[in-house]
Amino acid sequence: MKLLIIFSALALSCTALADAVDQVRCREIAFSKSVETRDISAFASFIDNDARFVGNSVLQGPADIADAWSVFFAEDSPLIMWRPEFVEVLEDGKLALTRGPYLMTTHDEQGLTTEHWGTFNSVWRLQKDGEWRVVFDAGSESNDAPSDEVKALLDVEDNCAEL
Repeated sequence: MKLLIIFSALALSCTALADAVDQVRCREIAFSKSVETRDISAFASFIDNDARFVGNSVLQGPADIADAWSVFFAEDSPLIMWRPEFVEVLEDGKLALTRGPYLMTTHDEQGLTTEHWGTFNSVWRLQKDGEWRVVFDAGSESNDAPSDEVKALLDVEDNCAEL
């Protein structure tokens, strides 16, 4: 009987962890889509009140981060999108890491398009309200475009509407 209880607990734990991985993956995709659709309010809603975004400087909190990212929300601004390649959730189900490719597309005065590829890293924390929000974020531009397999992540249809 004890063995059955242990196996049941392990199965529930694995299911809960798999559900958390799916939730975080979908939150990351929705976070990107908020920028892709230029919805700055939605973008800010994904950011923890105590968040830190690290780049050339450290941005703190949703207001400062959204203000610094406002360049991506103007009509003629660069386009940026990203998708998680990896999602890892700690066993306690309260902290997660996402990592994957991002693509920023810019246009110059002559209308020429330039692609800038890189890798993002986000740390997500499960909030008391049951939502996952970003607490740390950083990215780094790459000198080389990623493999076709990694690029394809940006084209994959997600199944997040079911969650």
